[in-house]
Amino acid sequence: MTARSAERRAAMPQPNHQLRQAREQRESPHESGEPMSRQELADLVNAWVHERLGRVACLTANYIGKLERGLVSWPNADYRAALRDVLGACADRDLGFRRPRRHAPGAITVADVDRKDFLRAALGTALSVPLADLLASTEPPTVPAVVTPADVQEIRTIAGLFTTWDHTYGGSLVREAVNAQLRQAVALLDKARCPARLHDDLHAAVGVLGHAAGFMAFDAYAHNDARRMFRLALACAEEADDWHLRAKVLSSMARQAIWCGDPDTGMTLVELALVRSDRLTPAERAMLLSARARALAKLGRFQVTVNTVGLADEEFARVRPEEEAPWMRYYDAAQHSGDTGHALFDIALQERCSDEASRRLTAAVHGHSPVYVRSRAISGIKLATLTMATGDPDEAATIGGHAVRDAGTVRSRRAADDLRELYRMTASHQRRDSVAELRGHIKEAVRA
Repeated sequence: MTARSAERRAAMPQPNHQLRQAREQRESPHESGEPMSRQELADLVNAWVHERLGRVACLTANYIGKLERGLVSWPNADYRAALRDVLGACADRDLGFRRPRRHAPGAITVADVDRKDFLRAALGTALSVPLADLLASTEPPTVPAVVTPADVQEIRTIAGLFTTWDHTYGGSLVREAVNAQLRQAVALLDKARCPARLHDDLHAAVGVLGHAAGFMAFDAYAHNDARRMFRLALACAEEADDWHLRAKVLSSMARQAIWCGDPDTGMTLVELALVRSDRLTPAERAMLLSARARALAKLGRFQVTVNTVGLADEEFARVRPEEEAPWMRYYDAAQHSGDTGHALFDIALQERCSDEASRRLTAAVHGHSPVYVRSRAISGIKLATLTMATGDPDEAATIGGHAVRDAGTVRSRRAADDLRELYRMTASHQRRDSVAELRGHIKEAVRA
């Protein structure tokens, strides 16, 4: 072996077995009994950096793979600190991290290295850091001196695009993008001069964007972020004297509270939104009454839940889509069936109204368009869970299979938790081939 080939061999990346073993020795945070995945480790590191250091991190499973394959041997200080804490290591060397050797000036030449090595030498450490670090902005975005109608329309367009993305792909993928847009929109409120004629429109537009950001955070289980953004959206709605936006924001705040196990607060928020229900549209009242029914079901109030679903149906029968605000166009027959079906789901598990809950959830699954695939997935998971508990397990497995495929196209922590609930419900029927196959698909989907 020549000296040159020996040097090349020594320079080849060496797999980082210590890091991989440290990860695989940790159990998945989702209590699946599986080792922690690369994506789960990346998510924990990102959360650690955000919570401890107040900075945004964008670590991915791909970057963890590069660390484990030795393609990157010395991640930045934030990532090393987070990885040590998450994996319980005392020092960087315990995770197989090695500081790269420094070469004397002029020691590296084009003749000694290949093209990639030459670029690394020329650009310093730029090629060894995560790409997200290279995109960190050092200059704040500019804010116009005076708000124009075009600025307001731009915010509304952006809010609409992100809302559609959220419905179709879930809230996890582009949260940082919508957060950046929200910061820019708030800067308009704080720093730009706004003509009186645009005051209400600007605050309402920022409120709609704040609501979109808040719901994405809720779907990603960034609950504190969601609460702050919802409060911002609510403040903007109040400032704009926009009762319709106020109702929508309070409805989402109620849904989050109910999801987080606080139906009493959810009820309070719904009642606050209904204080002047005469100012709201039929779709808005139906939406709020559906949220009230969900809270009542969680509180175990059977008959009042059924009565409230009936009131929601009466309001929905009066809906005229052309009279609704753009953010309420989603509340169609499929959405209403899904919301009221979810409200009846909890009492249906107690063998009350199971047929009615099943009928509504079925209508939601069949009625949702591909744009609302997350809603279709969640309703399908609930329908499969209800059927598994009260009906034919083989039929439930078929319904669940379709729902798992839908859920696999979105990044939604809510959908993932519903899948875990379905998985638990299948335990008593796991000897059936169809159910065993469904359980395997659920494990794969949750792990992904």
